[in-house]
Amino acid sequence: VPYFRRLCGYDFPTAYYAALPGGLQDMVVFGEEAGGNVRALSLIHATRVLVIVVALPFLLKGIWDADLDRPPGVPLTTIAPSELALMVLAAGFGWWAARKVGLFGATILGPMILAAVVTLAGLLEQRPPAEAIGMTIGSNYNGITVNEIRKDILAGLGFCGLLIILTVAFVEAIYSFGLAPGMSALLAYSPGGQAELTVLALVVGADIAFVVAHHLLRLVIVIMGAPLAARLLDRGRG
Repeated sequence: VPYFRRLCGYDFPTAYYAALPGGLQDMVVFGEEAGGNVRALSLIHATRVLVIVVALPFLLKGIWDADLDRPPGVPLTTIAPSELALMVLAAGFGWWAARKVGLFGATILGPMILAAVVTLAGLLEQRPPAEAIGMTIGSNYNGITVNEIRKDILAGLGFCGLLIILTVAFVEAIYSFGLAPGMSALLAYSPGGQAELTVLALVVGADIAFVVAHHLLRLVIVIMGAPLAARLLDRGRG
């Protein structure tokens, strides 16, 4: 928070919700309700997700020589139209159902659970097309202006540098004490997008359950604790 507040000059609600490693949509909604700058929050969190997802493959390859040749999806032209339609239905209905029951990480867990059911039933045999993976990150930069690049994205880039340093140091400590494999720990503790890191874990063959469980816990703690902590900080400032 001090980084965004003092160095970047944002107001407290914007600085507070920009610093939290929660879901982009959740932090934007909380920030808007608190009177923060919605556009700045959206761009900062989108930049955080983008930079973390781009930087991690280099770290995984450089430190553990991870195999990055396994594609997260298959070419769109190789999938039968009936299976594409089934994927779209599973994604849409799974997301809707997960949000209805209040499941955290609904955008990824809902479709994953329903897709698993459909796959186990023998109705689906293909993975999602590669063209569909990662599109949500780029869509957050639609209509961006030069001023926003200069302030919001640069602020997000600087914050990402701090996050990467802290993440690597923390993961090194976890690995040194033998608490978890290094590659899985890095993916589990990186403050990137849950969906993107899950896909990356699939690509490198990391422990999916370990990675997903930690990101779900992160989202639960941030979403449940953010409003309460904000009130306590407001009282302290007052």
